[in-house]
Amino acid sequence: MISTDLVMGIIFVSQTTLGMMGNSALLCCFIINEFSGIKARPTDLIVKSLTCANFMVLLCKGIPQTMAAFGWTYFLDSIACKLVFYFHRVARGVSLGSTALLSFFQAIMITPRNAKYKYFKARAYNVIGPSVNMCWPLQMVLNALIPVLVTDLGDGKNCTDFRDLLYCAVAKPHNLTNALYVILLGSSDVMCLVLMLWASGSMVLVLLKHKQRVQYMHRVLCPKSSPETRATQTILVLVSSFVLLYSTSGILTMCLTFVNGTSRGLVHASVATAACFPALCPFLLIKHYTLVTRLC
Repeated sequence: MISTDLVMGIIFVSQTTLGMMGNSALLCCFIINEFSGIKARPTDLIVKSLTCANFMVLLCKGIPQTMAAFGWTYFLDSIACKLVFYFHRVARGVSLGSTALLSFFQAIMITPRNAKYKYFKARAYNVIGPSVNMCWPLQMVLNALIPVLVTDLGDGKNCTDFRDLLYCAVAKPHNLTNALYVILLGSSDVMCLVLMLWASGSMVLVLLKHKQRVQYMHRVLCPKSSPETRATQTILVLVSSFVLLYSTSGILTMCLTFVNGTSRGLVHASVATAACFPALCPFLLIKHYTLVTRLC
């Protein structure tokens, strides 16, 4: 009978390889476009940041967890554990923030050119660069305490006050400071999810209203599904997968943090769901980004 660890190891290898290939292909497309002289879209900077962050998430979490699933436990020393967990948390935060920013700016750009949104649309392009540049240092500061909470479990170290994550260990939130810090990190994730839900909902409403205005023209000229319908479906798929995967990842992370006696299966499930969106993101993003940009 095949062991659970072997199955999870194969899943992690497939997930990490697929995600790295997808994100690398997306980055190569941007590099080719720059050398070809193709004019960059205003939101390309956000997508580049998102792609780099997704690549770092897969690199820092997928590879160590794959090695742990295949039986190589506690192979990192204390400094390596701190660096791996810190850069994973920073990259995960940037991935969340960049996805929310992308939805927010696309929602502004796709709104009608009336007086109500004229002020925001005129200044949106100037704010994109500073917003993306703020994501990385903000997440670096927000996750500054992560290295303090992480250590290795090699050489028979006492793990009473730490949560065993197979290749490293995280301090249990016994005191109030640690518990409040974990809640702070969780609240930043919730804010990004709420922003993306609002932006995606706004885009769907705008597209549906636009579809109603040009419905007769589409029936005459284009019997198939309209661009607005395809864009709406793509937005709903993207936001649904984003919210579902990151919400599940957040719940499992909270269980790992606060529930005693966590199992290897819970650790594997937490990492698998956390890496799902970074792995699938480039494939979802290519279709979504192309359709919505055409309609902006």
